Amino acid sequence: MAQFTVDIRAMLATRLTSLLGCRVPLQQAGMGGIAMPPLALAVAEAGGLGMVGAAMVPPPVLSEMLDGLAARTRGAFGASFLMPFLDRDAVEVAATRARVVEFFYGAPDAALVETVHRGGALACWQVGSVEEAVAAARAGCDFIVAQGTEAGGHVRGRMGLLPLLSAVLDAVDAPVVAAGGIGTARSVAAALAAGADGVRIGTRFVAAAESNAHPAYVAALAAASSEDTVLTERFGVMWPNALHRVLRSAVAAAEAWPGDTVGEMELGGARQPIPRFAVPCPTRGTTGEVAAMALYAGESVGAVSRVTPAADIVHELADGAEGLLRRW
Repeated sequence: MAQFTVDIRAMLATRLTSLLGCRVPLQQAGMGGIAMPPLALAVAEAGGLGMVGAAMVPPPVLSEMLDGLAARTRGAFGASFLMPFLDRDAVEVAATRARVVEFFYGAPDAALVETVHRGGALACWQVGSVEEAVAAARAGCDFIVAQGTEAGGHVRGRMGLLPLLSAVLDAVDAPVVAAGGIGTARSVAAALAAGADGVRIGTRFVAAAESNAHPAYVAALAAASSEDTVLTERFGVMWPNALHRVLRSAVAAAEAWPGDTVGEMELGGARQPIPRFAVPCPTRGTTGEVAAMALYAGESVGAVSRVTPAADIVHELADGAEGLLRRW
């Protein structure tokens, strides 16, 4: 009887893996302050798309970060920008060094997409509505991230992931990545089975060994369940009227905190105060009352139980999803 070897990654091959040259259709979220080069490197080396949070990173610093990544991996990595804090010079830096340049929280801009393409990178836009997805496709984006309200951090739209994903898939031809509340192999498999070309993971990677998150932040995630997150606008200092999902305990702790500042963080090479209800989340260099800071967490937080190497997270999700898809 003839013997056949099955490539266990074959069922995870999608338009996204083909576009990026990745082994698995998994994008690590570019979380500001948390997603630094060590995390992006570990994810890229494990076969996913590693991302660096580039918001408010000066162009020379970003250049050094991305050049260092390029020298250490042949895997796919990218840089993620927030439109309210956009530095176009930094976008030009990223476009000539990263495989992907991603934008979030603003109307898709064809001129920015053209800048990315001119630099040689792929352009991606994270969206929260069908209308925004259509605008991103028209602007020339190479792929689109559809973010449901289950996501941690800042949330763009008002729809849950599955109805949003279904509507976006019907509306655009570009590859679509599903984001929001995905943190287990079963949820990865479900998103792929629903038609997504990839998945975006954030909260699980906050607790990765290579994450730049403060240990107390990681411990709070490990102690939480999905019911312990809340959508709110409370952490709006520096970014008012922007909806975000955090641990409910962080809101309560900040409300109870008696002072105007909750600690200090490193910014621009200097120590800066963190106002109560400010946007920045606590990183390894943060000091102060971490419990009262913005502890961003998606509804997938129940899948966080301990600190885990990023490569192990990628393999756990990919292997588990592949096994489920083969059985389904």
